[in-house]
Amino acid sequence: MRAFRIGQIVPSSNITMETEIPAMFRAREATAPERFTFHSSRMRMKSVTKEELEQMNAQAERCAVELSDARVDVMGYACLVAIMSMGNGYHRNSEERLRTVATGEGSKAEVVSSAGALISGLKVMGARRVAIMTPYMKPLTALVKNYIENEGIEVIDALSLEISDNMAVGERDPRALIDIADGLNIEGADVVVASACVQMPSLASIAPLEAKLGKPVVSAATCTVHEMLKRLGLRAMVPDAGAILSGRY
Repeated sequence: MRAFRIGQIVPSSNITMETEIPAMFRAREATAPERFTFHSSRMRMKSVTKEELEQMNAQAERCAVELSDARVDVMGYACLVAIMSMGNGYHRNSEERLRTVATGEGSKAEVVSSAGALISGLKVMGARRVAIMTPYMKPLTALVKNYIENEGIEVIDALSLEISDNMAVGERDPRALIDIADGLNIEGADVVVASACVQMPSLASIAPLEAKLGKPVVSAATCTVHEMLKRLGLRAMVPDAGAILSGRY
């Protein structure tokens, strides 16, 4: 039985990635032999504004060094909008920069980002048209929409909850999205993104939304787990975490 170390670079006010990501890996442990431990390094950020996101991004390399000291097997940059707000395609630059830093510290860790994982997850599912829900203010949601569309995936509708306080986002009811989705236009969508934000809790909504909407439903967090498992060479299967973690992809 092999144990893997999962590293995460998280905003200081993020209280979700250190709950939802471990929850999915723990659920996988119930059906597969591998075991996982979890390790984090934090970047200061309280309000989800472009200015604070840029300041937070500057701290990512320090976090990569700290996680390298723990010899994690994979490290994930756990803030989608911080990457997407830096310009189209920026997840590739960010992942390569952090990989270079980790390598310089003698680490062989795989490096992923929640932004890149969402794009990768949608593509592996063959999604050409999606509908998304975000907690962001409308200008940031527009940046996310444009970022996804620049990757060749049409966003047919984007619902913004307009919450700028990152702690308030993390404290939301994870099942609230089941009803909020009623306000989202999903006609013609191949996949619904329940949360294009790793801070907005959504794991408890994924399976109920798939049953309600009759469409595959993902979140930035479920896509991040999918990408981490893929990079570790493991089957991407987690019970009750939606289509992308069904083992089919």
